[in-house]
Amino acid sequence: MVDQVGEEWRRPLPPHVTTPLLTRIIEQSLDEDYQQVALRKAGEGRPTPPGRPRFVAAAVVVVFGVLVTTAAVQTSRNADADSASREVLISRVEAERDAVESQQDRIAELQDMNIALDEQLDDTTLEQQAEDARARRLGVTTGFGPVTGPGVRAVLDDPPDADPSQLVRDEDIAKLVDVLWSVGAEAISINGQRLTGLTSIRNRGPAVRVNSQPVNPPYTILAIGDVSRLQSDFANKPRGQEFEDLANDLGFAFDMQNEDELSLPAAPGPRLRYTREGTSDAPKKDQEATS
Repeated sequence: MVDQVGEEWRRPLPPHVTTPLLTRIIEQSLDEDYQQVALRKAGEGRPTPPGRPRFVAAAVVVVFGVLVTTAAVQTSRNADADSASREVLISRVEAERDAVESQQDRIAELQDMNIALDEQLDDTTLEQQAEDARARRLGVTTGFGPVTGPGVRAVLDDPPDADPSQLVRDEDIAKLVDVLWSVGAEAISINGQRLTGLTSIRNRGPAVRVNSQPVNPPYTILAIGDVSRLQSDFANKPRGQEFEDLANDLGFAFDMQNEDELSLPAAPGPRLRYTREGTSDAPKKDQEATS
């Protein structure tokens, strides 16, 4: 039994097994074509030329070979084109990926910068609020900011039927203001003109000028301060008593009343004429500023 199997393995394989598939297809197709042509010619009584089938078969094989070669070349070219296109696409994808990563890095940098700027803005806002509060406090004490609060209202007027020598003068108003400052007034105005460290009270002819603006009688002096002390201290201080004696002697009409709420405007900003900017290295010089 084993010998029989071995003998069968040693037998040569039949042609239809060892022949390549493409060759078998071509040969079978050609054989069938030749048989059909031979049969037609036999039926018509014409003999078949002995050399023609081989020539036709060779021509067909050559043409088929050219077609196969052309198809192979075209396939190779297409493969090369596809490979090149794939490389181009890969390169483009990598370039776009690099661009996206660069943009993401830039976005992260901008976000960090934005956070830093927000923190800086918060610090600047707090500093500005502190400076605004400081400016308001300075405005109250210097007179360049509006203020409200309780205080006293003092009215000083010329005597009736007074001649020019009996009129209220700048020095009389200045004495009254000085007494009010001395008894604790925090802000003072005369007929709506707020007093500051640069305020001048001067006569120009018969008219009195405050902050270089003319004011007319009756002169209303508003003073913000502690109402429980302003009027009483004014009456009890020697300088207050002196002013009241002066008003009585010259016949001035004078009255003072407490007020629960007074509103004083801000003084106009100073106009500097001779001040110039200096440097830390420059020698110190006196600077004069006039309003």
